[in-house]
Amino acid sequence: MAIRPLVILPDSMLRKVSAPIDDITPEIRKLADDMLETMYDAPGIGLAAIQIGEPVRLVTIDVSKKAEEGEEQKREPLVFINPEVTWRSEELSSYEEGCLSIPEYYEEVERPARVKVSYRDLDGKAQEIEADGLLATCLQHEIDHLNGVLFIDYLSRLKRDRVNKRFAKAAKRESAA
Repeated sequence: MAIRPLVILPDSMLRKVSAPIDDITPEIRKLADDMLETMYDAPGIGLAAIQIGEPVRLVTIDVSKKAEEGEEQKREPLVFINPEVTWRSEELSSYEEGCLSIPEYYEEVERPARVKVSYRDLDGKAQEIEADGLLATCLQHEIDHLNGVLFIDYLSRLKRDRVNKRFAKAAKRESAA
């Protein structure tokens, strides 16, 4: 397992649509392991492969509760291959979202409160999960990444433009250094 560098806004890689995974190879399993290690190190609760420069339809998530002081963290990693939202509730919920590819920026985003997602697991078995709360939000956020959509796309044009400008300036400063 290895911690991989994150792709950060304004990198155009984040706008690519990721390709489906046909076979679950040892390379795909290693990618999932690397993604989990990278996600935990960041720290984050979700990561799409495109966020580490791999344009394939693979997502890792862990929304388990944070350990209390003195307790050991109990991890509940989830891996989704070719995830697809098959149903969305009409009821909406709002969460403050952030993104490892847009560091230290958070904003309220409204999404369907519940979703059903079909996917394949690391054994290649077809699975379906019905999710609500934070898991539903995280699944939608990460699946959006696979389609080149970022959570800032749900914000007003003014807020989105501000974020894009801020990260473009930061990238320019970094490349000049």
